[in-house]
Amino acid sequence: MSGVIRTTPFHPRLSELNTQGLYTHWQGHLSALRYTSAPKHEYFAVRNSVGVFDTSPLFKYRIHGPDAERLLAGVLVREIRTCRPGQAQYTLWCDDRGFVMEDGVVFRHSATDFLLTAARPSLGWFADLARRLDVTLEDVSDEHGILAVQGPRSRAVLASLVPEAATLGYMEHAQAKLASSPVTLSRTGYTGDLGFEIIVESGHALDVLDAVLVAGAGHGLRPFGEEALMMLRIEAGLPLIDVEWRNSRLAFTDAERVTPQELGMGWMLRGVRDSDRRFVGRDAIVEELAGGTSRWASVGIVVDWDHWDRLHREAGLLPPKDEHPLSYESLLYDEPAGGSQVGYVTSFVYSPVLQRHVGLARVRPELAAADSPVHLELAISHQTTRVLARAAKLPLFNPARKTATP
Repeated sequence: MSGVIRTTPFHPRLSELNTQGLYTHWQGHLSALRYTSAPKHEYFAVRNSVGVFDTSPLFKYRIHGPDAERLLAGVLVREIRTCRPGQAQYTLWCDDRGFVMEDGVVFRHSATDFLLTAARPSLGWFADLARRLDVTLEDVSDEHGILAVQGPRSRAVLASLVPEAATLGYMEHAQAKLASSPVTLSRTGYTGDLGFEIIVESGHALDVLDAVLVAGAGHGLRPFGEEALMMLRIEAGLPLIDVEWRNSRLAFTDAERVTPQELGMGWMLRGVRDSDRRFVGRDAIVEELAGGTSRWASVGIVVDWDHWDRLHREAGLLPPKDEHPLSYESLLYDEPAGGSQVGYVTSFVYSPVLQRHVGLARVRPELAAADSPVHLELAISHQTTRVLARAAKLPLFNPARKTATP
């Protein structure tokens, strides 16, 4: 920590590798935007070899005690009781009206011991709901760093250091030692690729990072920053808070709020109608599903390349292929001119792997089927026009290696 600017346990070493000195703030911590002059180089390291990302600013809450499972089963949208020790779950939690507040990953260590990670502070919400339960909640955020090791060669790199990496299944975790330091190794990540995350006590973070850097040197390992991560997560169809949705408790209107179904997380609701599936917002979600009242469906969007090319060349321009996601929403219509607005794109970028302009979008449910045509509004030479696009099933990039059995 330096003054009012906080740094992660890995920062002293990663800052030495950052040739740009470009950072943003992530929950009060410095977080690298990129390490080199081009985020695309870091992106390709993840898609073709291996990259490391410092995800330490995530909040980390230890939830333990006889009623730990009962608390989480009553709050989390996904059924935690089916999660066995040694497994992890990506999950959501909602308000009473069934609107999404936050998302996170919960790691189950035993029958009574869990670790929950979250991008935004959530301890107070859980503590309010735990008042009458025999459970202890601890904020252990500053006590641990998290290093994401992602890409097709991530297993080879880590297996040379941690034998458990060779056999770890998707969304599983194990206690291990790396560089003589105790760690939790999990097969998780935010890139949509084969990948792992290492949770380590802050005092051992640099030892672990140094060992990973040495082991990865022969595999093309690179650190990657938030700019590359945004490209990766859009291809993977992974939503981001404050981009794809707003915390329902902080939003001003329902237009800024979404339900799990509208966010594309309906798969988490399996068994939601069962009488013992009681969690915050459950009744409102059951009513939404029964009545078919979802306002939106979340889909991928793939732009018609020929139309994109033609619109720009007719304006005397080279068709752009920008790897920087747009910082604003774009509107979708049902007709190439006139017509009605039928949705909006929350994230939009050129995908180097797919070689298409792609995005994450919210459309009217009747347009959610794959290949449904929509028309994306954009500006060319200071004129508003529309380009043909089609809805696509998420994730847009989904390599078999991500979930394959070792």
